[in-house]
Amino acid sequence: MSRIGRKPITVPAGVTVTLGDANVVTVKGPLGTLTQQFNANMQLSLDAGVLTVARPDDEAANRAAHGLTRTLLENMIVGVSTGYSKTLQIVGVGYRCALQGKNLLLNLGYSHPITVDAPEGITFEVPDTNTIIVKGYDKQVVGQIAAVIRSKRKPEPYHGKGVKYSDEVVRRKAGKAGGKGK
Repeated sequence: MSRIGRKPITVPAGVTVTLGDANVVTVKGPLGTLTQQFNANMQLSLDAGVLTVARPDDEAANRAAHGLTRTLLENMIVGVSTGYSKTLQIVGVGYRCALQGKNLLLNLGYSHPITVDAPEGITFEVPDTNTIIVKGYDKQVVGQIAAVIRSKRKPEPYHGKGVKYSDEVVRRKAGKAGGKGK
């Protein structure tokens, strides 16, 4: 049996979980509301603030969906109660970021500034001109927006310039090794 799938999820105070028809789950918390439909084969049950996921049999598809369903449910509950964040760093001479209302303005060495719009539920924080913090209650959207920002100028291996995650390690390469005149 799935080790992850059989772990129960405790619902914290202030968070309400509603199980609907066809495995539609709605999670409401202090930060927002998330709704998602899960695999119809999974059996969801909520008893005294503890959410459990069970599977009907040991078929490969059901085994795969078991752990996935439990992890997605836990991500929804953690998201609406505490939220998620990703930190990005900008490395390079003249590269910087700033807030323009709710949107993010990036200067990344192109001839024009790049504007990244904040979708609903996402906020940007800019503690300094080289750091971006993406915050939100939906883990998938936070990760997607952080990936979009990083894709505007990926870190390059020769000088290390670009936008990178704060915990990302950029493997550096040596430059040209050829000497003059032989």
